[in-house]
Amino acid sequence: MPRTRVLIMGAAGRDFHNFNTVYRGNKKYEVVAFTATQIPNIAGRKYPAKLAGSLYPQGIPIYPEADLPRLIGKLKVDEVVFAYSDVSYGHVMRRAALVMAHGADFKVLGAKQTMLESRVPVVAVVAVRTGSGKSQTSRKVCSHLRSQGARVVAVRHPMPYGDLVKQKVQRFASIDDLHTYHCTVEEMEEYEPHIVEGTIIYAGVDYEAILRQAEKEADVIVWDGGNNDISFFRPDLTITVVDPHRPGHEISYFPGETNLRLADVVVVNKVDSASKENIDTVVANVIEVNPRAQIVLAASPIMVEDSEIIRGKRVMVIEDGPTLTHGEMKYGAGTIAARLYGASEVIDPRPYAVGTIAETYVKYPATGILLPAMGYGDGQVKDLETTINRVPCDAVIIGTPIDLRRIIKIDKPSVRVQYSLAETTKPDLADLLDEMLKKNKRKRASRRK
Repeated sequence: MPRTRVLIMGAAGRDFHNFNTVYRGNKKYEVVAFTATQIPNIAGRKYPAKLAGSLYPQGIPIYPEADLPRLIGKLKVDEVVFAYSDVSYGHVMRRAALVMAHGADFKVLGAKQTMLESRVPVVAVVAVRTGSGKSQTSRKVCSHLRSQGARVVAVRHPMPYGDLVKQKVQRFASIDDLHTYHCTVEEMEEYEPHIVEGTIIYAGVDYEAILRQAEKEADVIVWDGGNNDISFFRPDLTITVVDPHRPGHEISYFPGETNLRLADVVVVNKVDSASKENIDTVVANVIEVNPRAQIVLAASPIMVEDSEIIRGKRVMVIEDGPTLTHGEMKYGAGTIAARLYGASEVIDPRPYAVGTIAETYVKYPATGILLPAMGYGDGQVKDLETTINRVPCDAVIIGTPIDLRRIIKIDKPSVRVQYSLAETTKPDLADLLDEMLKKNKRKRASRRK
């Protein structure tokens, strides 16, 4: 029987995981190509033979998604597998229409085939959109589990933007490890906050290998999701974060609604800055889609180094890159700080943007007057620094998860804004995590009998 010829559409994350769990070593299929989108500079590579297995001695080429119609015909593709996240249902189905019109089947893989089984309990922290507050929630989860005496290891959704073989399994336990692995700004923003709080964090490409290594030093693994993708590991507890600043997105973005339906706990975040109408809309949607889930309301309070740097000043606001771009957020912690502490004006950086930052504004025009902290490689970091220093403002507000001043030089007064998670209802996350730990303890005791 001829092998089914498969092309996987991705963004250097879920696509590789789907290949590793379903297609690698499976003689029924031949994966002839990946396509890449969302992230700069990830096309034009190969998924290397060392990771692809014996059926792929030449590796698997990665093309830009724009080449998809041509590739379906040229490579005689039978099936196209959609494997990236944080896109609207309209986006997914337009890709389906394109694929089907060119003669291939369109497919999405579900949780059953792609979730790996862990030997230790797993808490999955996921979201319905990028920028919902997933990272601060996962840090809160890790902190509480540590306070209960558990050895906690976080595993982050993949961001393998460099040498894929070298990134097969990455372990981060210190800031120096970020330099060892030549991390991009986007990677630092996810790994550094965990490291600072004393949590070991893994990431990479081969999540079976990552899981088995993480299990050796963990009593509990916390899956720290990326975008709004579903967990790569089968969870004992799924915590899904929703965002009332984007009401309705929890039931209209892929695969965020899947996370909502899988949730044991739904954290409705940012209730301190969202309108009551939006909060009520989101809560009603949660109850309609997943009435069994425990709803926890939470604030997202901000902390500012020195508010006087903001007060009465003409400021530029830098926010997390992916949250503004494919996350489509209109503002973040930096914007809230500008309003709260009385900035006189937010300066538009777009006329001063250079290189890849200017290109980002063209690609994502809805970003508006905020500066996305894009840093996929040294060149883009340099473009970011140049853009910041060209903007005629009195001060810079840094609303990113890491302190950008550690990696770029800002030639004007600047202030960093950070945020945390503060539940406002009971039971809170601590109560629900303690309940999970007790259940797992009873389960282990019954197995011993």
